[in-house]
Amino acid sequence: MKRLRLAAWICALLAAVLSASAASQAAPESLTLRGRAMGTAWSVTIRPDQPIDAAALERAISDRLEQLEQKFSTYRTRSELSQFNASARATPDWISVSPEMAMVAAESRRISELTQGAFDATVAPLVRLWGFGPQRRSGNSLPNENEIRSARWSVDWRSLEVRLNPPALRKASAALEADFSSLAKGFAADEISRLLSTSINGAATHLVQIGGDTRASLGSRATSPTLVGFKSEWSMAIESADVDNPSPAAVIDLKGQALSTSGDYRNFFTFNGERYGHIIDPRTGRPASGSLAAVSVVHASGATSSALATALFVLGSEEAFRFATEHRLPCLLQIRQGSNLTQRLTPEFAALIREAP
Repeated sequence: MKRLRLAAWICALLAAVLSASAASQAAPESLTLRGRAMGTAWSVTIRPDQPIDAAALERAISDRLEQLEQKFSTYRTRSELSQFNASARATPDWISVSPEMAMVAAESRRISELTQGAFDATVAPLVRLWGFGPQRRSGNSLPNENEIRSARWSVDWRSLEVRLNPPALRKASAALEADFSSLAKGFAADEISRLLSTSINGAATHLVQIGGDTRASLGSRATSPTLVGFKSEWSMAIESADVDNPSPAAVIDLKGQALSTSGDYRNFFTFNGERYGHIIDPRTGRPASGSLAAVSVVHASGATSSALATALFVLGSEEAFRFATEHRLPCLLQIRQGSNLTQRLTPEFAALIREAP
């Protein structure tokens, strides 16, 4: 009898140990990793469906972001983009580039054509002239007309030709420079999302944020009938362009979508009481002006939402709203009216707004 009791006690103890071990290895409710890359902060939040090696995951994310920075950085002199820009060739010859560079360049041209030049990835000379590039503008004056005219001479999206297969770019002007900053972070969010969905077991449900660009994915979990109570979206708060206002401009639900916001309320300077933001209108050679403070766009592609947010900001509030309505874009405009902010949103964006509990 004592042996039976001892055996039962040992079995119970073993079961408790195994149960505790299983619980310690169970997938956490959520896992968030953070870091810095591409000149900004990034974060990845995962709702894992199995245990995940957080250290290995962080290394995989950081390695992929480093690869992309080596391609698209305008600050690193040996990046793929910097090397292309340094090339003084304007010949019929194509310059071989990575598939990622060709894809981003092709999407850039598409958005440029779609917005009739409001978006232009060859705007780098103007960005630098206004002091928003790697080096800030010195002195107590604005660029003069001759400087603007000279910089605009080499700005033309049609002068950057793209071939996808095999991937290559071609300059129609030797002075042409490309700057894909308005797409690269959105593209990077897409790439990290793809990495998590295809290469990391248990990480298909995730939220990737790189600077002002976000990409959400639910994997296949949202449609699983066995996951009772599973949250079928990611709630995203959009920052108010009024930096002194802690309340978000809106809270929306994202599923398999990307969200990008562009605005001039953080990166700007003032001169003689006038605001000059970092988003340059390639059609005028000057910082985009008008009443717009910020534009938020939702799209299936992070690269596309990022480019469109920049383009719509350049277009201005009226033309941006017409464009977004015509193309049925989920879009939120934050508009300055004196010292106040108002909002204008498309029906597609209104459908994403999270209802109050």
